Amino acid sequence: MERQGIAVVAVGGNALIKDKGHETVQDQFNAANDTMQHIVDMIQKGWDVVVTHGNGPQVGFILRRSELAAHELHEIPLDYCGADTQGAIGYMFQNSLHNEFKRRGMDKDVATVVTQTIVDRNDPAFQNPTKPIGSFMDEAEAKRRTENEGWTVVEDAGRGYRRVVPSPIPTRIVEASVIDTLIHAGTIVVGVGGGGIPVVEDEHGLVKGVEAVIDKDFSSSLLATNIDADLFVISTAVEKVALNFNKPNQVFLDMMTVAEAKQYIEEGHFAPGSMLPKIKAIINYLENGGKKALITDPEHISEALEGKTGTWILP
Repeated sequence: MERQGIAVVAVGGNALIKDKGHETVQDQFNAANDTMQHIVDMIQKGWDVVVTHGNGPQVGFILRRSELAAHELHEIPLDYCGADTQGAIGYMFQNSLHNEFKRRGMDKDVATVVTQTIVDRNDPAFQNPTKPIGSFMDEAEAKRRTENEGWTVVEDAGRGYRRVVPSPIPTRIVEASVIDTLIHAGTIVVGVGGGGIPVVEDEHGLVKGVEAVIDKDFSSSLLATNIDADLFVISTAVEKVALNFNKPNQVFLDMMTVAEAKQYIEEGHFAPGSMLPKIKAIINYLENGGKKALITDPEHISEALEGKTGTWILP
């Protein structure tokens, strides 16, 4: 098996939750298992892979359980929710990968690294929290949380109030060197789950968790830069990136350069909540020495690596 290099593969929410009807832990495991088969295809082709993932719905579930049980048990801070989900999702991926390696007679180890991501305490996002998390509240509950716990809450389209938290830009992955060491030792790594647990660093280099969420694609891009990855893959719900998405004049892209990607962003082709952060994350990686990047869905990763589908982005 010829070595292809190091790849960071960021798997999207559909890697765990296919739809609203399949949200149980077993459903998530089954979905993870399907996605990991495609990752093993990649590993079998000679890639050393770091798998990163989102955790939005899973954090939401923990927060909801925490709220429902608040009359009996202490509530769980947001950074701990991130850590909990990194462990649980990492376990699903490790279990699936381990078993698939055994089935294929591959001698490979896999490890999950609970990962912290440093954000700048002066990031403007802390002055302007925008990410809704947790359940809906009535006005009285919203006021109580604001006064007692310093929450920022917003009214959400007549459906009640929700807490919003900052989404700062990641600046450094604390465990990047650990992940680098493992990947160079031939271990497949699951890391930077949910973009990493957000922490701020003081002047002595000491880190402390903060209540925030980090975009997983930006953190994955940063990790890919930190470990000098040869390939950055964003695995999402679509086989290819499109211009004029879902419109009659929709066009699928096989390839684009950074310059073209920036032009398409200017023209407003990519939706802020979905494709835009993915394209921006890839541009960050390529502008910081990255070689090539790919966007496709899990089931087309193998074909895309052979140049048959997917959207490639090049410097």
